[in-house]
Amino acid sequence: MTSFDNYLARTQQGMRRWVVICLTIIIVTGANIYYAFDVISDLAIKQRSVTNTNKIILALKDLHNALLLAESGQRGYLLTEDEEYLSHYHVAIDGLRVRVNNLLDLTTEIPDQQARIQNFIDLVKAKKQELMTTVNLAQTNREAEAVKILFTGQGHELYSKIYIAFREIESIELNMQDQLYADMAKFQKITKENITIASLISLCLIIFLLYLFQKNNRREGRYQQQLESQNKELENKVSERTLELTLYSDELSRSNRELEDFAFVASHDLQEPLRKIQAFADRIQRNYGEALDDKGRDYLERMNNAASRMSQLITDLLEFSRIKTRGNPFTDVALGDIIDQIFEDMEVSINESQATFSVSEMPKIHADSHQMYRLFMNLLSNAVKFRKHDSPPHISLSWSVEEQSVPASQMALTWHVIRLTDNGIGFSQEYADKIFLPFQRLHGRSEYKGTGIGLAICRRIVERHGGNITATSTVGQGTCFQIMLPTTTINFDDPIT
Repeated sequence: MTSFDNYLARTQQGMRRWVVICLTIIIVTGANIYYAFDVISDLAIKQRSVTNTNKIILALKDLHNALLLAESGQRGYLLTEDEEYLSHYHVAIDGLRVRVNNLLDLTTEIPDQQARIQNFIDLVKAKKQELMTTVNLAQTNREAEAVKILFTGQGHELYSKIYIAFREIESIELNMQDQLYADMAKFQKITKENITIASLISLCLIIFLLYLFQKNNRREGRYQQQLESQNKELENKVSERTLELTLYSDELSRSNRELEDFAFVASHDLQEPLRKIQAFADRIQRNYGEALDDKGRDYLERMNNAASRMSQLITDLLEFSRIKTRGNPFTDVALGDIIDQIFEDMEVSINESQATFSVSEMPKIHADSHQMYRLFMNLLSNAVKFRKHDSPPHISLSWSVEEQSVPASQMALTWHVIRLTDNGIGFSQEYADKIFLPFQRLHGRSEYKGTGIGLAICRRIVERHGGNITATSTVGQGTCFQIMLPTTTINFDDPIT
């Protein structure tokens, strides 16, 4: 074997090594990213559970304290007939209904706990009725009957049951909370260990990569020196060796280009492999489709669809992440012109679905025109896509100016309120918040295409403009999206923390 052949073999071996290393780095990096997302998701779930137990405990204590205040006012009034006690009593009685509803609005995650809470509420209602009965007797000059009921001990016995039920529910929720905190602490410890191990592995891979790069440079240097020495010794055979040296030079250049390509793919380019997969899949389907059986064509189509979904997902993720960092400056935008342009761009799908529209006058706002186009394009295309099979879609767009207060302050603002209503398939209202989260789909990919990130992009666009978007829907009766944008420009271009 000649020196050139030996070099070529070593280069190919080195190339395979680079491929393995690059793939390993990609896999390790992808695993770390997946693990990080999984950790964040698990911690968020446990944190929500802790928050829920806190709300239940606070609601229980609030209801219990209100009951005690009502009982204190009742006893004070019955014994002294002082109207001041009666005022405290009425305040507490009026607050019991609100506090009972607040407790009923909460959902516990503990089996059988809801039944205990319902029993506690039933006892509170019975106690409330007993309090109201005695006070009403006293107010109608039947104090003796009221005091007689008071001293029977029935009220005390009823409160004892309430107190026992209160302590039992509180104890169970506190135990649940302690368990959640213990799980979170344990999970945090394991996470730190795993992240440390993953970081060490990544560091070792980088060091190994640098070592191989340096070793490859030394090897190339040695072979270059050998070639120069042979060139001096075999000057009389220059003509015979010219072709071989030229081939060697081309091979070396190709090898270097391939190394650069692998480095580029590993660090920057995610879309290019997908485009190649789609291109070659199309060629196979076009040139060899008849030679494949049904299963082969099915596999090919699935591969092509998966590559298309991945490409679209990468594009959507990039757009989702750049909404606040790479948005255009705000300018005066006529929403009516934006919507007319969308109708023109959607002409094919509108004709195919036989969709009809009713659009009221739309305002001119200070906004990012590109993002406004994307916002209404997503909403209108969804309204057409998620239609009923037995009736064409009808979509209405309305606009009004309303005054509402900001939740965290007493200041009232005027808002552009735009409502988009359709007669499509709708969804259960319990998923109204879920649909605005990335990758959340209520329907299978085989029924309706998409990446599940379109509405998340819509919400982020609206939030960048200082507004909010909500949805109300009923299964089989359609959906209404409400977009609220402040009439006074609010631009949230700061990075999300």
